[in-house]
Amino acid sequence: MPTLYLCHPAALDHATPLGHPERPDRIRVIERALEDERFTTLVREQAPVAERDTVALVHPRRYVDALIEASPREGLVAIDSDTVLSPGTLEAALRSAGAAAQAVDEVMTGAVTNAFAAMRPPGHHAELAQAMGFCFFNNAAIAARVAQKVHGAERVAIIDWDVHHGNGTQDIFWNDPSVLYCSTHEMPLFPGTGALGERGEHDTIVNAPLSAGDGSEVFREALETRVLPRIDAFAPDLIVISAGFDAHWRDPLGNVMLTEADFAWATLKLMDLAERHAEGRVVSLLEGGYDLDGLSRSVAAHVRALMGQV
Repeated sequence: MPTLYLCHPAALDHATPLGHPERPDRIRVIERALEDERFTTLVREQAPVAERDTVALVHPRRYVDALIEASPREGLVAIDSDTVLSPGTLEAALRSAGAAAQAVDEVMTGAVTNAFAAMRPPGHHAELAQAMGFCFFNNAAIAARVAQKVHGAERVAIIDWDVHHGNGTQDIFWNDPSVLYCSTHEMPLFPGTGALGERGEHDTIVNAPLSAGDGSEVFREALETRVLPRIDAFAPDLIVISAGFDAHWRDPLGNVMLTEADFAWATLKLMDLAERHAEGRVVSLLEGGYDLDGLSRSVAAHVRALMGQV
């Protein structure tokens, strides 16, 4: 079965200040990379707007209402020094969440084997009722809850290889034995969470922190020794990837030295586990990645792996 690719022009309408790393060009370079003839068999769909009830599977309605109320008709409104609302932000964020839900729907019903959603703003720093770190809605958490509440999945594993720790996802699932959250990330680095000892109430939080300068060997060892065995033992019904590509050696916001080959390798390892436990079901959601060349090449390698071309 094919691989699904989800995007939408609204992802370009989330405006950020001049010089901000989380910018519309991130989507443009991904779109160009996936125009290559190697990607002609992708099933391409536009990301829908998430229903309020879907977002409410994770975030309190009062939080969503507060974002709506704060959204400007013109200009920018700062949530914090890194996170801003523009007139196009709310639709983009709702379509990011909608892409996550749509990807889960199609993977869980067997319409496609796996899916990649290239939307912005990203999501893994968003906590239950707090936007931060460029993020408004936690798309990976929404994907997990849609799989459970709509499709009856008992266990969902989320693997986050963004260079920044997904504090929001960890916070949301800290007390939940039905969701395994695994993260490789640089420490110390924003947001300052993700230490080895942060394990959750049910030992379902797995952190594998990396250090500045670590490259392929350390990253792959972290997955082989800490992350993949835990996912295997958890036996999830779905694997969700928080696919940040800012651990690439070119990225300006991190100091980990990965290459696009590392992301392809990790994708294949997770696909193997998904075949073993989840009928191949994998949903991948774009998080970070701020060097445009490193981002586009890494996404291409990741999607080729999802398509079985590596």
